[in-house]
Amino acid sequence: MSSPPPDPHHPAIHLRPPRNWVNDPNGLVFHEGHYHVFFQYNPRSAAHADMHWGHFRSRDLLDWELLPIALAPTPRGEDADGVWSGNAVDLGDELRAFYSAKRADRWYQPVTSAVSHDGGLTFTKRDGLLIPEPPAGTTMFRDPYVWRDGERWRMLVGAALADGRGAALHYTSDDLEEWTYTGPFLARPPEPLPDGGDTEEGWECSQYAHFGDGRGAVLLSAWDPVDGALRTAAYPGREDAEGRFHAGAPQLLDHGPDFYAPALLPAPDGRWLMWAWSWEARDAAYVGAPSAWTDEVGWAGMLTLPREVTLGEDGTVHQRPARELLRLRGAQRVDAAGEVAPDHPVDLGEVGRCFEAAVRLERHDGAAGALRLVTSDDGTEHLDIALDPATGDLVVDRTHASRDPRAQSDRYRLPVTTGGAVELRIVVDHSIAELFLATGQALTLRFYPTGDTPWRLRATAAPVTPRPGAAATAARYAVQAWDLDPLRIRDKRPDPEVGP
Repeated sequence: MSSPPPDPHHPAIHLRPPRNWVNDPNGLVFHEGHYHVFFQYNPRSAAHADMHWGHFRSRDLLDWELLPIALAPTPRGEDADGVWSGNAVDLGDELRAFYSAKRADRWYQPVTSAVSHDGGLTFTKRDGLLIPEPPAGTTMFRDPYVWRDGERWRMLVGAALADGRGAALHYTSDDLEEWTYTGPFLARPPEPLPDGGDTEEGWECSQYAHFGDGRGAVLLSAWDPVDGALRTAAYPGREDAEGRFHAGAPQLLDHGPDFYAPALLPAPDGRWLMWAWSWEARDAAYVGAPSAWTDEVGWAGMLTLPREVTLGEDGTVHQRPARELLRLRGAQRVDAAGEVAPDHPVDLGEVGRCFEAAVRLERHDGAAGALRLVTSDDGTEHLDIALDPATGDLVVDRTHASRDPRAQSDRYRLPVTTGGAVELRIVVDHSIAELFLATGQALTLRFYPTGDTPWRLRATAAPVTPRPGAAATAARYAVQAWDLDPLRIRDKRPDPEVGP
């Protein structure tokens, strides 16, 4: 693969080309022995414009090929201003992609399709649009998701309705060509979420994971008509015999600020795999806005790690890193356990800029445990992962994670339901951290260290007011950390800078 730009924030184990703009994962499918990951891609700049479908494929999720652009806008065609998001299905010797056709003179993005007979290297677009018009009463319409259900095919399209509800609209087909609209599969007014936001008035990238016996979950990306892309949510529920989906309360799909447009891949072994877009947290005023920092480095966005998605008996959507990623573990850098008291931090050892940590933190009378990733020699630049002394929630704080004043900073929390202790896996890759609780919740955020000295882990603690009569104690911790080997990516594009 082409050498990445000399940027310490460029990832090693997260999929993206060396340069230019990346956003939503698209067309996730297992076809002819390969996992195919298409993605929204601007091959000419790091700006959110001129959307094509880029293309990675792999047999094992570790060795990848970056292939030529799969789908490009047709000048003066129905998709002249962008091949926007969608998905793909495996038809044996054929791969069929469904996508949103963007044109500046339409407020909506109709659905169309394209067919490949060479493993996704080239596609032939259909003549005309597949679903040329949105249903009446919609104010946003885009992002098809197609799946097989027995002898028929089904499709969800993300939408906003004129009555203020976000919606996943439902279509059915016998042949993937003629589609019948049956109404909303799920539609709800904005509903509150634990981060203080809500599910918003528009739903992008609606997806459906079914888990047998009628149980399933609708995944959505919450979109506001003023503020744009904001957060992700999941509606677990149950589908009845007539195909109606009865959902419970919404859940945050990821508790961090930098996770959007999750997309599903049904793996051949029965797992649901999921990738999402992690946007930058640099100096842009909003997602997709101009960024001087992005212009300087020449790239923006990456795909998250692949995650396995399951549905708990209590209806909670659970996530964990795909098991294949364990094979990326290299040298073990840290193996430490002990106690840490407030004002007496414990240095645990150095780690590389791409590492995984298995962590247990405890909260007792007197102390709540924390882990600090120190990224500068003087210790002033650091990312903190800590149990809240008052609530026991896990708080991830990037307030001091970059000495570059342009980097966004804030703190985010993961609810902890396991009492006084939490177990989690942390994957850090240069400028992204993905955290996974043992109970299945996840948090993704970006940060931009500037220090050029070795990184190191440190156990710390915050004081907790003890119960009356209880003796103050230190907090126990256990940390193991490993370097992670980079993904092996071969760039097979004829012109790596601008695609084919």
